[in-house]
Amino acid sequence: MAKKHLWVSVDVEADHSCPGLGSMVSFGAVVVEPELNRTFYGETAPISDKWIPEALAVSGFTREQHEKFPKPEETMPKFVQWLKSLGADRLIFVSDNIIFDGMWCFYYLHTFAGENPFGFSGRRLGDIYSG
Repeated sequence: MAKKHLWVSVDVEADHSCPGLGSMVSFGAVVVEPELNRTFYGETAPISDKWIPEALAVSGFTREQHEKFPKPEETMPKFVQWLKSLGADRLIFVSDNIIFDGMWCFYYLHTFAGENPFGFSGRRLGDIYSG
């Protein structure tokens, strides 16, 4: 029987350029399939007092709003649960900016959920069209 691989596109917003120095603000995920109806959205409260106002501004949230978000210890396990509920043998992390989104997502998964269901690699969103 063929293994079921699913590509999951993830977009992350953060208040800094590097995990551990700053904080992830929010993220969205969607299974790459024609319907685009299997989605997840998460928000995470700051884990650092360091933040760059211009970086946070991209998210559309204020620092005060960000501080009221759920703790990453609450959000990231829910994301893992959703990923596992997809029933894939292998999840493939896909992003438009693989370095930025991947480092934030993987750091938060390992740190706050204790695991990263995507493994060790990912693909650029453009790879879908590259064949």
